[in-house]
Amino acid sequence: MIKIPGPISIKSDPGIILLKRIRALMASEAGVQTRLDKFVKIIAASMKVNVASIYLRSGDDLELCATKGLKQSAVHATRLNLNEGLVGSVARRAKLLNLAEASEHPDFVFKEETGEQRFHSFLGVPLLRGGRNLGVLVVQGKRARVYSEAEVEHLLTAATLLAEIAVEDERAGGAEARLKGIRLTPTGTETIVGQAYAAGLAQGRAVLHLPPVAARKKLSTNTAEEQARLSKAIRKMRRSVDAMVDGEMGGETSGQRGEMSAASQEIFESYRMFAYDRQWLNRLHEAVHSGLTAEAAVERVRNEHRARMLKARDPYLRARLHDLEDLANRMLRSLGGENLEPGQRQLPDNAVIFARNLGPAEILDYDRGKLKGIVLEEGSSTAHATIICRTLGIPLVGMAERVLDRVEADDEVLVDGEIGEVAIRPTRENINEFMVRVGIRAQLNLAFEKQRHLRAVTKDGKPVSLLLNAGLLVDLPGLDAAGADGIGLFRTEFQFMVSQRMPRLDEQIDLYKRALAAAKTGGGDRPVTFRTLDLGGDKILPYGDPVPEENPAIGWRAIRIGLARPGMLRYQLRALIQAGAGQHLRIMFPMVAVVSEFQTARALLDKELTRHKKLGGTPPDKLEVGVMLETPALAWQIDAICKYADFVSVGANDLMQFFFAADRDNPRVANLYDGLHPAALSLLSHIADRCKANKTEVTVCGELAGKPLEAICLTALGFQNLSMPVTGIGPVKSAILALDAGKLAAVLKPKITAASDADSLRQVVRAFCEEEGVPV
Repeated sequence: MIKIPGPISIKSDPGIILLKRIRALMASEAGVQTRLDKFVKIIAASMKVNVASIYLRSGDDLELCATKGLKQSAVHATRLNLNEGLVGSVARRAKLLNLAEASEHPDFVFKEETGEQRFHSFLGVPLLRGGRNLGVLVVQGKRARVYSEAEVEHLLTAATLLAEIAVEDERAGGAEARLKGIRLTPTGTETIVGQAYAAGLAQGRAVLHLPPVAARKKLSTNTAEEQARLSKAIRKMRRSVDAMVDGEMGGETSGQRGEMSAASQEIFESYRMFAYDRQWLNRLHEAVHSGLTAEAAVERVRNEHRARMLKARDPYLRARLHDLEDLANRMLRSLGGENLEPGQRQLPDNAVIFARNLGPAEILDYDRGKLKGIVLEEGSSTAHATIICRTLGIPLVGMAERVLDRVEADDEVLVDGEIGEVAIRPTRENINEFMVRVGIRAQLNLAFEKQRHLRAVTKDGKPVSLLLNAGLLVDLPGLDAAGADGIGLFRTEFQFMVSQRMPRLDEQIDLYKRALAAAKTGGGDRPVTFRTLDLGGDKILPYGDPVPEENPAIGWRAIRIGLARPGMLRYQLRALIQAGAGQHLRIMFPMVAVVSEFQTARALLDKELTRHKKLGGTPPDKLEVGVMLETPALAWQIDAICKYADFVSVGANDLMQFFFAADRDNPRVANLYDGLHPAALSLLSHIADRCKANKTEVTVCGELAGKPLEAICLTALGFQNLSMPVTGIGPVKSAILALDAGKLAAVLKPKITAASDADSLRQVVRAFCEEEGVPV
């Protein structure tokens, strides 16, 4: 006969009893040591184990701070290194360990003073808080057995509460609450070096951004109910995204949102495209239909996208992953019943957000009036979140390694978006020095604003055109804001990469027309140079099939794909010709290695132009066709290419990368990549001289052009056109206005011969600037 058990009494559930007792302990006013002693007694009694012990981090050691079952004389006497014993293994790996026979494990270490030799079973879980490992909570038993899933869950919950008890006791009680040298919360000043993604300086208090918790329940018991929950959450999520695109903001952020909307419409339009993407939504519903909960379905589809996108090395393509992560988090918050309206996540005054990563919509969720800066463990210089921060003037530091392990909520912090540093818990001296820099930066901004409408002309009378790098509508306001002389590089592939499908002809035409129109605002005929698609290799389109390559940077990409697949190239050239009807149109072909590639591409353009005229279309008033010089091979065919190209644009990033055989994004070889190396300057000087001799216009695009020190060297070598990010125009213009290019050329030329054995001329140029008063 089978016995059917009656309903379980919540009062008798050991997990409920354990939590009640711990909560009561948390509410008591006893000292921290007393509370830890009581804690282990509660654990031992509730879980019916022989031993419960707490080990806390003390530097690189773990110290036994409380125990029920081991010898009391071992408390604060027994210490284990992080690489020592089972406890050290749990702490080092930040993973639980559940053993029936502890002594048989290879990491087992016997500590005689604890009296633990008579115990067999072992369950240890890490004490984690804010990404930091504070120690280990251990239970042991005389009987050899593996602890059940319920017991493991109870101990994990207890460990979470224990971490809060220990840290909050210490923070509230100060020195008196500390445990004989144990320090759980970081206290000293720390400076973390990351990367400067959005310029600016900010002083404030740390706020930790917590993404939605992963779903615990993976399998559904009612598929129809889960489908309904998913559909409701999708509608709610879409309404919040629509509100962002349409500029609907509440509270103190409404004034800021109108300004931001005009500058960033395309970012949020592409974000909305994700939210309404049929393929993404179908995958969600299919996952629920397979038996998953709505939350688990969101996580599965997110992981599928993540696996695909992480295969790409191109930073612009990887940046799309951040938007997908943002959208998935938004769906999880929607399923959890949170308010998704923009600007509704409250902040204290002078808040600095710390997060692993953020999407563009997550930034707008916060009250803009109180948000002063953002620090990310990850991030990207090309991510949409970065672009939003630049647009709104929010200092952003990314790639701040392990910053979440080292910052506590409400810590005072200084964010330096100029050099990419974050000071946590700064000293008064640090703060005073920082505020001096804030004042200097304010003066510089005023100076940049005053010179915005000035032409960049050196002291010895050499004019330099400062051009903008762009690729999306969000970049175009920078033309007038920075006083740029035009767009020296419009990366047309961006439109293809932020879309879930191939942009239609009319969509391409519209984007190119807007870029041309933006260049005409404020009067004058500022040039716009469109680079044809630089795709392939690691730039994998979401709707394209990737071609695996061992060396994608020098593989099947850019003009090589265009010539192998002329239909796509001609389709884009058709859009450019129609957009440039009756106007000045400049087109350049990327990654040309030999002259014949340019000749073939130019022939395709001529065919499209002939077709356009036959169909009665208006041709461009003026058409210039150029080449992007990114390969050393073409640099030594410079005279030949100048016979066919109307202009040359030096793609300095790739050219230097190939020249030094060093990936500039690889920290192991980054020190080899220096644009002020004598050999690099010699190559650039050769290009400038030969273009001048052939009366061919030449421009430098890339990181070199946007840094004042490098930009004045390029000017001294004879380059009169520099194309850069919007943030570089003000500083570069200030440097050029103070430069005597002839004097600097006289310093550089003798040092860039084949006989030079210097690794860099950086210090030489800095010394020149200090002597001449050139701000760099």
